[in-house]
Amino acid sequence: MKLIIQIPCLNEAATLPIALAALPKQIPGVDVIETLIIDDGSTDETVAVARAHGVDHVVGFRSNQGLARAFTLGIQACLERGADIIVNTDADNQYEGADIEQLVKPILADRADLVIGARPIAQIAHFSPLKKLLQHLGSWVVRRVSKTDVADAPSGFRAMSREVALVLNVFSDYTYTLETIIQAGQKNLRVTSVPVRVNGELRPSRLVRSIGSYVRRSILTMLRIFIVYRPLRFFMWMSVAPMLGGLALSGRFLVYYLQGDGGGHIQSLILAAVLLLVAFQTMLLAILADLQSVNRRLLEDLQQRERQRRAGQSDTQVASRHGRSSERPRDWATSA
Repeated sequence: MKLIIQIPCLNEAATLPIALAALPKQIPGVDVIETLIIDDGSTDETVAVARAHGVDHVVGFRSNQGLARAFTLGIQACLERGADIIVNTDADNQYEGADIEQLVKPILADRADLVIGARPIAQIAHFSPLKKLLQHLGSWVVRRVSKTDVADAPSGFRAMSREVALVLNVFSDYTYTLETIIQAGQKNLRVTSVPVRVNGELRPSRLVRSIGSYVRRSILTMLRIFIVYRPLRFFMWMSVAPMLGGLALSGRFLVYYLQGDGGGHIQSLILAAVLLLVAFQTMLLAILADLQSVNRRLLEDLQQRERQRRAGQSDTQVASRHGRSSERPRDWATSA
């Protein structure tokens, strides 16, 4: 059983040594633990610091691409290096590294496919009351949309099995946290939470630059995922309001018409026709979107097989090169 701990980094030369030092060296049930750094276009000495502290793998972008893309690159790199379990954590030492053992336990026991570390939000001193409220509200919304019981949806401290890593896709350029939970729930994967500890703040958050921006982007992410995975339901609900409005106005005109006063209410009939047309077009869009959703699922199946093939080829190549599959070379890969 091989565990790879991936850490997305953007100019983390100062904090990365602290985060690396806290990572566990042994976990019961895990044979090999390796670390992988995703350099998201750092301009400081992040890569040199990572190598100096014995990181097993370094991959990255030549320029900054954002947290979501860094996360996705890391997942693919972990798969190609033979990971059975992938843990994602932050380079600013926000999460207690020793709790990785608690994260992987449900996967090792085959009780979960994706495990989210639930922070003690109410006890985090550097979180403002507004941020704490929004964290709880966002987690509640994600639970409703994903039909899971995740306690801390925005948490980036998480573990996933190889099978989960093969099927998840991240569409957002901003963050992966909410999107992957919703996807996992929609795909009927087993998602759970475990309580984890947090450390003191070493630097301000780079993801949440303003509460308003974070809320707006999170809402757009959840909305887009819901449209992608439940298009028929979404667009059918969108057609309800114009349909009811059109029927109400049609009924109103009919009443006046039967009373011999229809000529004075022709505007209602025109508006009713427009609303009914919008409703029928939205329903047609729902059907087309649902058909497209079927094609997307077929493409995701093909993508999963391709990922499995590529990961299998990488394992074979490394095993042939080194004579054993438990070793991986330190490397530098770039992607634009």
